[in-house]
Amino acid sequence: MMKRRDFVHKSLVLLAFASGGTAIACLGTKKSKASYTIKQFEDEGLAHFSYAILVDNKIVLVDPARDPQPYYDYADEQEAEIIGVIETHPHADFVSSHLQIHQEKQAKIYVSRLVHAAYPHQTFDEGDHIALSDTVTLVALHTPGHSPDSISVVLREEDKDVAVFSGDALLFGSVGRPDLREYSGEAAARRQELAKQMYHTVHQKYAALNDNVLVYPAHGAGSLCGNAIRDVKESTIGYERAHNFGFQIKDEQEFVKILLQDQPYIPKYFPYNVELNKKGAPTFEQAIKAVSVLPVTGTDVSQTLVVDTRGSRDFRASHLPQSVNIPDNKKFETWLGTFVDPEDNFYLVVGDEIDKEKQLSKAAKIGYEALVKAILIYKDHQGQQFSNFDKVDFDKNKADYIILDVRTVKEASEDPVFENVVNIPLSELEEKIATLPTDKPIYVHCASGYRSSIGSSLIKKVYPNADVYDIGSEIIEYKKSNRNKR
Repeated sequence: MMKRRDFVHKSLVLLAFASGGTAIACLGTKKSKASYTIKQFEDEGLAHFSYAILVDNKIVLVDPARDPQPYYDYADEQEAEIIGVIETHPHADFVSSHLQIHQEKQAKIYVSRLVHAAYPHQTFDEGDHIALSDTVTLVALHTPGHSPDSISVVLREEDKDVAVFSGDALLFGSVGRPDLREYSGEAAARRQELAKQMYHTVHQKYAALNDNVLVYPAHGAGSLCGNAIRDVKESTIGYERAHNFGFQIKDEQEFVKILLQDQPYIPKYFPYNVELNKKGAPTFEQAIKAVSVLPVTGTDVSQTLVVDTRGSRDFRASHLPQSVNIPDNKKFETWLGTFVDPEDNFYLVVGDEIDKEKQLSKAAKIGYEALVKAILIYKDHQGQQFSNFDKVDFDKNKADYIILDVRTVKEASEDPVFENVVNIPLSELEEKIATLPTDKPIYVHCASGYRSSIGSSLIKKVYPNADVYDIGSEIIEYKKSNRNKR
């Protein structure tokens, strides 16, 4: 355990926005002395929250992202030292920088013994505590359910619980999904077991906390680590107790049934990230610099997957044969990890030099920089073309086409756009492409044009001679027109 440290304690509540996150200096109990500061960092692409807890010029990080620089910058701003990193569990949807921070800052890594971590660490389990000052302590709770090794971290001041960093166990309006730890032949039983553990975590661990305890999870709205997460940055145990279905359902069997229903799909990269986080990832900058850049002309890409990150319009105008278009977007990392198997290598196509580092950094957030065979800078290369969407012809002859809706089943059923469509969610398209007939032109749509660009390129990769069209952003006008008719 760390030595107890003197500190200055102030009684104030401050909400300030700074680069990389939200800083919150939390309410103390004495009027003129400084207590602690919680700074929240947000990665919108992965809907990931991480935290820096500052006490007496010492910082402990909770669930840091792959790039440690924002935390280093914050420490420099505060003239503080990063002394510890807490991992609430081995994350599935992003790669953490805990090992790099340990190596560069000599910070201790705290993690549950159940993780069986391969990196240097100090175990941090139920009842263990880290004393940050004479009155501020971090206490571990074992909160399994999302994973068997999940812990939460309670920030305690003068023996009063004031905040809980809940990892992916307790989320805003939801709880962590229990189906991300797959075991061959035992997946269904394992999910049931974890769902039951989540029930007891909610009703025995979190329910025991006072209503005014602040809740800070590792993920927010849009994350695939949970379902129907509220779009907020902060909550309280009291609010969650009153509104979160996890607290509302008192019967264990009903809780398990509800929790296992309608969970999102699981991207291919999730198990890979869990194992990488157990080992500890390579240094961020060095890993990126190790990726080479090759010219498009003269590079044989015929035996390797090609992921083109340019916009859909540029992709349709010119692209490499059999490449998959995953345009730069807030959800780029998730879709990259959905369609690229972590056992495969791939070429990463970018538009120009400016995009190179940006896209590679995004790939690195899920550990995929290690899979990039090389960066290909497309510039004005002349490649294959994709037929543009012909709205006039489409409107006249809808019955002569296959209209493929790649939105989720829920989206497609709640907001239908065309009649007689085939609905295959984008996350399932790769495995179901063979079910699509190719004797008619295929028109692909989604909600905004982003997923349809990916879907149409996937189909064209498998059926290069098929007539495939991306309705693209034109779908927005069709949706408006439909609503006006209702």
